[in-house]
This record gives sequence, structure tokens and C-alpha cells, in this order.
Amino acid sequence: MKTQVAIIGAGPSGLLLGQLLHRCGIDNVILERHTPDYVLSRVRAGVLEYGFVDLMREAGVSANMDAEGLDHGGFSLAFQGRRQRVDMRELTGKSVLVYGQTEVTRDLMEAREASGAPIYYEATDVRLNDFLDGDKPSVSFTHQGEQHVLQCDYIAGCDGFHGVSRQSVPQDRIRNFERVYPFGWLGLLTDTPPVEDELIYVHNPRGFALCSMRSHTRSRYYLQCSLAEHVDDWSDDRFWTELTARLPEDVAAKLQTGPSFEKSIAPLRSFVAEPMRFGNLFLVGDAAHIVPPTGAKGLNLASSDVYTLYHALRGACLDGRPDLLDRYSEICLRRIWKAERFSWWMTMLLHTFDDDAFSQRIQQAEQDYYTSTRAGLMTIAENYVGLPYEPVV
Repeated sequence: MKTQVAIIGAGPSGLLLGQLLHRCGIDNVILERHTPDYVLSRVRAGVLEYGFVDLMREAGVSANMDAEGLDHGGFSLAFQGRRQRVDMRELTGKSVLVYGQTEVTRDLMEAREASGAPIYYEATDVRLNDFLDGDKPSVSFTHQGEQHVLQCDYIAGCDGFHGVSRQSVPQDRIRNFERVYPFGWLGLLTDTPPVEDELIYVHNPRGFALCSMRSHTRSRYYLQCSLAEHVDDWSDDRFWTELTARLPEDVAAKLQTGPSFEKSIAPLRSFVAEPMRFGNLFLVGDAAHIVPPTGAKGLNLASSDVYTLYHALRGACLDGRPDLLDRYSEICLRRIWKAERFSWWMTMLLHTFDDDAFSQRIQQAEQDYYTSTRAGLMTIAENYVGLPYEPVV
């Protein structure tokens, strides 16, 4: 088997990269270790930056997103008994789109199937070969009991934090940066109307809370919780009681409760691997970086990686510009570290820590300053809607 680009992982980043490459005539094969149903079962983010939205349109898979996505021009921060709306549209001229990652993935999977481009689900024993120093890399894998070798020019590692791509890099060739936070997010998904039309981020002495949504009839709520907690410890009644206690009174009075159909606890961490290119292997998305979800940057950072790699591969494969691939890592990392900073800052601003009195006062001063000046609100808004993608030239 031969192709130009082997893509490891059929999450949103791998599927989006494959769709973009296919549309410009660059052959690619996607390998995914799980079943399609498993890929679609992962409930993740739902806030899309305008850059991601534009890239989905360029890929020709925006019809459902444009029809069903909820355009949000702002969101609210609640703390110390007050609320402040961040008017992103007024401050930046831009907005975000609320459209669930499950729906993004489904749209991309359907586009892949319609294109006829090859994708192998339940591909096991995946190994990346000769990518560091040679010009003939390959990927070996097993599918339906048969062993295959996929010869390629380039490998895109889009297989997440625990995937084989980053693990295939020798440890002396990569440097990892990590911060693990001492709490997690307990998330609940329910078919009840959102408490408000926009997201509400809440700082409360009892812990952080977030009111989010997937549609006009489906809500997503989060609570800061101990990492020692278990999902089974949280009945729906306990969740709703605790959420109500953390919300501002006027918001709590409007909250509509109901049975959950998905509940999970996610630990929070910041992680970056440097560099992101190793010979003919390029790490993309969660394979190279993780952010705490507070800033809504995880899927959006993957999108900016895809944008950069797509344009670099176009240059290399179609325009005789392999030098553009040399810029992939540096371009991505500039934007990644800015997003890491914002996600870390939002996490520190809004969560409850077992800190000394001085640190608590500093947190309160940060909350007051950034929400009481136009400059502070502008900083929040321009980071939340997403920093611009850097051209690959």
C-alpha cells in the first residue's frame, strides 16, 4: 500500500486534515484503532473559534454546523457576588460558535465516507517506521486479521495524548512540559434547556462551575471536584443541589433540572511536547499538547495545527516547497504557548485553591482588574475568540 500522507487517528483533527488534503488532490490514508461508534461516543468540547469554523467551511463540511451551530457574541464571568458579561463581538468584531465535537466528528466521518478516501477503523499493532532520518517512512498495522505496510511520504500523528505517534519518538529527541492541577471537572449532559443563552463561568468558594450547552434543548454543566471523587458518588440530585449552591441566585432560580444521560470526571492538565516535527512525522492536536478546558482551547488548538500542517503539506506536495514543513513546529508552538497561557490563566482565575490568604487576595484583584477595565475585557475577549492563524510562507 502506498499513499502520500498517512494519518494516525480518526478524531476531528485527523479527519479534518484528511478532508482538506483530499480536496486538494493529496492522497492520504487514515488509521484508527477504535470503531466508528467508539469515536462518536466521546463527548468533548463544543465552543468553536472562528478560525475553526472557517476551516470547516474550506473543507466543505460546514452545512450542518452552519445550520445548527449557535453563534455566541459573549459570555459571562460570575464571582464575588457580581457578574460581568464579556462582549466579544463588540470588543473584537468576532464571535464563537457552539457546536458539539460529536457533531463535528460525525460530519467529518460522513464526508470521508462520501469521498471514498481510505480509512481503516480497528487498525491494531500500529507501528511507525523509518520516519526520523530516512525519506521512505512507513506504517505497519493489522486490520481484520491481516498485516499491512503503508508506505508514505509523511506521517501525521493525530492520535491523541495516549496514542502511538508521540510514544514512537525517542525520549532524547523530545521535551515535555507539564502542569497537573489538583482537581477535576465533573461534567453532566442533560436534555434540558440551557439556563441562559450564553456560557456562564462561575467562581465560588465552594468551587468552580460552568453553565454551557450543546443546543437550545441540550445543556452541559460542570463542577470543580476532587480527584478522589468517583462518578458513582454523584447522583443527579446531588449534582443539581451542588450546582445550584454555586450559581448566582438569579441564575439558580432559572435552572431547569432533569435526568442526565452522560456524566464523567476529567482531570485537568497543561501539557506541551517540543518540537512537533521529527523527520517525516508531525504531531497534531492532543498528541502534542493538552490544555485545561477552562479556556475552550483543546479542539481549537488542534484545528490551528491542522491549518498549519495542511498548508505546509500543500507547499511540499504541490508547489515544490518542502522547506515550508521546516516551519511547522515553530509556527504551531507560538500559538500553542499563547493558548496554554490563556487556559492556565483562566483556570487560576476561576477555580478554588487551597491557597494562603495573600494568593486569594491576588486572585480577587485579578478578577476585579480584568473585568473592570476595557483593556482587561479586551484581553479576555481576543484570546477567547481565538488568536489569528499564522500564514505558512
